[in-house]
Amino acid sequence: MHVTDKLIKPLTEAKYLNADNVDRYRSIMRIFYDNYEKLKYWMYQEEVYAQMIQDPYFKDYRIEQCQQDLTALTEWKNLVTIQDTRKVSSIEEFKNKKFRYQMSEYSVEIERLVIRLENLFIEGASLEPTLLERIRREIERFPEMTEREINEVYSWWNDLNNNFIRLNQNYQDYIRDLNSVKAEEMMRTKEFLVFKDKLVDYLRNFIKGLQRNVGVIEEHLRFLEPEVLEKVLNKVNAYELSIPRIDVEISEKMIAEKTRGRYESIRGWFVSENGQENEAGKLFDATNEIIRRITRYATQLSEKNALGANRREEYRKVAEIFLKCEDLSEAQKMSAMVFGLERPYHFKGEFVRETDSMNKGVYEEPAVEYVLKPRIRTYREKTRRSSISDTSREKQAAKSKMLQQLKEDRLKIAMLEKNGRIDFARLPVIEPRVREILLKWLSDALEDVDCCAKTDDGRQYYLDMSHEKEKCVVHCEDGNFTMPSLSIVFQEE
Repeated sequence: MHVTDKLIKPLTEAKYLNADNVDRYRSIMRIFYDNYEKLKYWMYQEEVYAQMIQDPYFKDYRIEQCQQDLTALTEWKNLVTIQDTRKVSSIEEFKNKKFRYQMSEYSVEIERLVIRLENLFIEGASLEPTLLERIRREIERFPEMTEREINEVYSWWNDLNNNFIRLNQNYQDYIRDLNSVKAEEMMRTKEFLVFKDKLVDYLRNFIKGLQRNVGVIEEHLRFLEPEVLEKVLNKVNAYELSIPRIDVEISEKMIAEKTRGRYESIRGWFVSENGQENEAGKLFDATNEIIRRITRYATQLSEKNALGANRREEYRKVAEIFLKCEDLSEAQKMSAMVFGLERPYHFKGEFVRETDSMNKGVYEEPAVEYVLKPRIRTYREKTRRSSISDTSREKQAAKSKMLQQLKEDRLKIAMLEKNGRIDFARLPVIEPRVREILLKWLSDALEDVDCCAKTDDGRQYYLDMSHEKEKCVVHCEDGNFTMPSLSIVFQEE
């Protein structure tokens, strides 16, 4: 991409399409465009106002509003003004500045685009094999154009580019419509079967035209002599330069680049180079893929309809057969014939049988329930709603049990205490629960700088580490361990 001043400047001419009072601005511009097509380029304010109030929508429209709207459109460069001095007979009339208004070039193209957008869904796009044939015939005339006059060459060149642009835009729009979400949904409906064949024939007819013409066009473009190409393009450039233009500066370089770029676009559409597929090949693959998708959807719809109809007849026939059975045994045999042999279903699982006897039939054993769940990601099991249950009794029982455990622990610890001390070197055989409590007290005290801590019931204690270099063995019910000879000393209030 080459950034130019025209690319980065704001497009004020399009402001009237989305400004306040857009209904008035667009209506005025449409009046100018309708008169422009009738070759009436200049209009007075009174003429615009007269056409505006013809519509009941603008029955309350005033001449002052018309003047304001025309002034705004002039500021946005949608209208070009010139003061009309032909009928001026006094200085006062000249001071009133009676203007004539004309659409600017940008506004004409914007209105053309807006009208095309309004009729987009009415006109639609199409695939025309005749365009390919026209392009082929025009490309075959490349050598012939070297001997023609420049005006005839320019006319031929315009026809070639117009057909190419039309082919390129039409196929892109048509393929886009077939690949849209709306088309995808429509292909899944039963109504699609009505015109499926017509659509497939239309696409296949286009593919035949593509195969018939693309190869010939590619051969002509690939083996086109450079001298012939340069001579033809120079004639096109010469005619472009000879066209008089007002207030537009066109250089020979700009015209040459534009002409060369159009030719390269045509060549790149039909000719494959550097191992890359041309645009025609991509169109061929895209059209074939659409035909395959249409055929696949149509086949699925046909099978679905046929399958439903056949199943109804089958179920009715099977029901009649079962009604004729005299007893349960005969019905079971008939069930084995209808469902067992034709379409057997095998369920694998860890089923617990009451007996391993091979002589017992499936009807003699209890049925096994097997819950089937959907195999989709969005499936979630339904949660059962339940009221809040009263657990106060369980909480009270757990609390009582915990308090009883704490009481027992305190009694066991108190039995180990001698004169406010618990000496690890003189402990008897203790339980694992008591060992955990003593080691926790020991750990809490060692984390403090002064080796002091508190028990869970608030008693203050410190560690006597005067004999820490000596070793002692603490005997427990589940084993013994060696540790420094320490003592826990309680500090009474």
